[in-house]
Amino acid sequence: MPEAETDFAVFARAHTPALIRSAYLLTGDQHHAEDLVQSALSRTHRHWRRVGDPIAYTRKAMYHLQVSRWRRGRVREHLTDVIADRTPARVPDVALRLTVRNALMDLSRQQRAVIVLRFFEDLDVAGTAAVLGCSPGTVKKYTFRALAHLREALPELAELMEGDA
Repeated sequence: MPEAETDFAVFARAHTPALIRSAYLLTGDQHHAEDLVQSALSRTHRHWRRVGDPIAYTRKAMYHLQVSRWRRGRVREHLTDVIADRTPARVPDVALRLTVRNALMDLSRQQRAVIVLRFFEDLDVAGTAAVLGCSPGTVKKYTFRALAHLREALPELAELMEGDA
């Protein structure tokens, strides 16, 4: 295996779990999250030799792919009697995990993307603006509105979020 292929394989193995967690928060569905990460990694692999910061490149690809998906409006949910066989998050309380997931899904797509980038990917305002292709003021506006919604929807977590605003 050539050195570039080996480097990409090591990168993909090391970062896929964190990327899937972020993708799950964006999509709300484990299978869509895995597809999103796979597509983003595929783009990263195609341009591997030219990529300066592979994690930033992959994240940006992932967010752009998800925004395109939202714009196409192809998100279809299928009701099923089968419960997923694995849980994507590491939150021990199932009720809390579902409450947080539902609150995130109630946010607008822009607000959700900002929350995921700022608080789950730990990007600053400028980094979030760069990934989303918007101004820092827009990031601040979406952050403010999203946190206000989450405080209302999740009063038990409000004190945890107070230091993050």
